[in-house]
Amino acid sequence: MLPPSPGAVLLAALLAGAAQAAEPHPVPRCAATARFDLAAGSPEGAPEVCASADETTTFVFDSRVAVGTVEFQPGGRLADWALGQDGLSLYATPKGDYLPGERVKVTVRFADGAAPASASFWLVGHAAKGTRRVYVFRQPRPPDVCGKERDEAQAEARQCQEDKARLLAERQEPGGLMGVAWLEGAGVVGSDKLGLLTVPPANALILKGAWSYSYTPTGESRPASVAVRLGLLNPGAEPWTLVGAALVDSTGEQVELAQWQEAPIPANGAGAVVVGIEGKPVQLGCPCKLKLWEAGGPRTVTLENVTFPEGKAKGP
Repeated sequence: MLPPSPGAVLLAALLAGAAQAAEPHPVPRCAATARFDLAAGSPEGAPEVCASADETTTFVFDSRVAVGTVEFQPGGRLADWALGQDGLSLYATPKGDYLPGERVKVTVRFADGAAPASASFWLVGHAAKGTRRVYVFRQPRPPDVCGKERDEAQAEARQCQEDKARLLAERQEPGGLMGVAWLEGAGVVGSDKLGLLTVPPANALILKGAWSYSYTPTGESRPASVAVRLGLLNPGAEPWTLVGAALVDSTGEQVELAQWQEAPIPANGAGAVVVGIEGKPVQLGCPCKLKLWEAGGPRTVTLENVTFPEGKAKGP
């Protein structure tokens, strides 16, 4: 059998697409009566109600509907509609040519000013029958209650943000050698002021001072921790926040570093950062290159010729 020609394949695809486009919207399951319960904060979306040109659909509300607030979109597809004299009932009759699957959105607004302030429904055309009565029960919330709940929710959200900031600050406060670097407590830790650094002119920040630290436990040949503390000046117009750091040794091996910064370095201001490796033997052949980068921006800092002291603990 010969394969179908490209033209036949294209024609079949077009016919399939046309058939799918011609499919009507699904028609909801219809019942003689329906009930909907409305409450403030209910999920958004309009429920569907079957509608037929052969009968009137009556909406019965337990709250008064404000006069002049009933809307139909698109308009002009109903043969007749009326709001009951007591403001609690709405009568809607589709036109005789109302098609199966055709949809008209009905929106009413309530007169008491409480929440929920409005309700919407879809009248969906059905060829054989429609829903004759729709009961709508509402749980109104006075505006002052809603306002109080809104204020309480906003206050709770602010408190959560403050607690989150405090917990993050406590969790991110450096420990180990990085904490020593931050607090300048030497102890048995070796420390050097880095004075022979190479600073590329393209750096985004100005280096004001640099110190390196290392710690090697007794009996070990390699440092268990290293750290670098930098004093930096930001000449830019935007604050600078450290988001990542890496150390590249003389063989090209790159190691990601932990980092800590008390606060973003302000525009035209000074600040400090600490980066380091904690809790595992460090296998680096230095002098090394140190790279720092900011959060979501191109401003980077690179320092070359970074070295670390021996920092061996003294025996008894």
